[in-house]
Amino acid sequence: MKPSRFRSEPVSTPGLPPGIPFIIGNEAAERFSYYGMRAVLVVYMSQYLTGDGGTPDPMTPEQAKAHFHLFVSAAYFTPLLGALLSDIWLGKYRTILSLSLLYCLGHLVLSLDDTRSGLIWGQALIALGAGGIKPCVSAHLGDQFAAANRHRLGRVYGWFYWAINLGAFAAMLVTPWLLATRGPGWAFGLPALLMLLAVIVFWLGRYRYAHVAPIGPQRFMETLHRDGGLACLLRLSPIYLCLAIFWALFDQTGSSWVLQARAMDGRILGVTLLPSQIQAANPLLILLLTPLFHYGLYPALERHVRVTAVAKISTGMLLAAASFALAGWIQGWIDTGIRPSIGWQLLAYLVLTASEVMVSVTGLELAYTQAPRALKSLVMSLFMVSVAMGNLLTALVNQSIRPDGTGWLQGAGYFWFFAGLMLLTALIFTGVGHRVRG
Repeated sequence: MKPSRFRSEPVSTPGLPPGIPFIIGNEAAERFSYYGMRAVLVVYMSQYLTGDGGTPDPMTPEQAKAHFHLFVSAAYFTPLLGALLSDIWLGKYRTILSLSLLYCLGHLVLSLDDTRSGLIWGQALIALGAGGIKPCVSAHLGDQFAAANRHRLGRVYGWFYWAINLGAFAAMLVTPWLLATRGPGWAFGLPALLMLLAVIVFWLGRYRYAHVAPIGPQRFMETLHRDGGLACLLRLSPIYLCLAIFWALFDQTGSSWVLQARAMDGRILGVTLLPSQIQAANPLLILLLTPLFHYGLYPALERHVRVTAVAKISTGMLLAAASFALAGWIQGWIDTGIRPSIGWQLLAYLVLTASEVMVSVTGLELAYTQAPRALKSLVMSLFMVSVAMGNLLTALVNQSIRPDGTGWLQGAGYFWFFAGLMLLTALIFTGVGHRVRG
């Protein structure tokens, strides 16, 4: 049998591993494709869907919100499947490559079929592809480092995170404009092209990567039962449940916040923003706030008090509650018939993004440090399942709203409900946080 040209060990060099540019390039293009598609989903479902005969067949706003969060939930349950497929059977490279092709096909279906059946098939393929590769790509990046260049890992993960947010920022500006001016075919077609580019870039680096072999089902089960694996999962489970409530709020920037923006004056500094474009504020603010917090705020606070991971997450949850309280106040203004400036929602984005920096980044770090070495991918995928659970909760809440427009979850009451739920969760998290170190 012809020997494989794949390397099983990372290159021992003080410089960067040779496969890093291909992984980061792949990530930037893939995130553009995902966030570009996601940015326009609610507007697409509530305005552009057609029936089998070509007649308009849009969803109601509540149906669109529920469907959006069911899709996001599916995209964050499938990381568990991707982690198991990668660690037990295929390895990271083959898992990423095979699921990425399904991912491309999902975008293509959305761009060619604007019916509800096309929506369901396209989203199913995207959820399987995008979610399945999620825990594999970041772990594959870490696999490239040997002892000689391990000190560069933190900086490279920083570039990786910037690539994610740059791709998201660009996509959230471009695809809403394409939907408004060229229609769904272009708005979903561009993400399809970017995902194809991501696959090509990743494939080009195949002989430059270190390929870690899968361990097989027997060794995986042995690993799970030793080294405190199950105890770790039990210890983290209440933390994950609290984090799920945070994601129930945060991911509404793609649903309820977009619908709220449609009822606001989009003009700011002489530029009129489309409702879906306002989402670009989040990745832009992430790029600004992450270094500000890590190199400014946290070191300044550390001179006076110990800033623990639990303290960061608890504070972030309180900020998330505050952002939804602000959104509730804005919605109350809208409900009275006055059309407020989109600048007020930008302020809410600032508060919510600050909470994301404190909750999401710290939560990932906390999960990673608690996990046994052999179970890093599994524990990280379970962190992503908390995102799925939060979105599932939001979908269920929206499906329970009365279609006649009455009830306490209508208008501003909707946002105040989630603000109160997040406040309660922050208090609970403060109580259970002692279960973990950090």
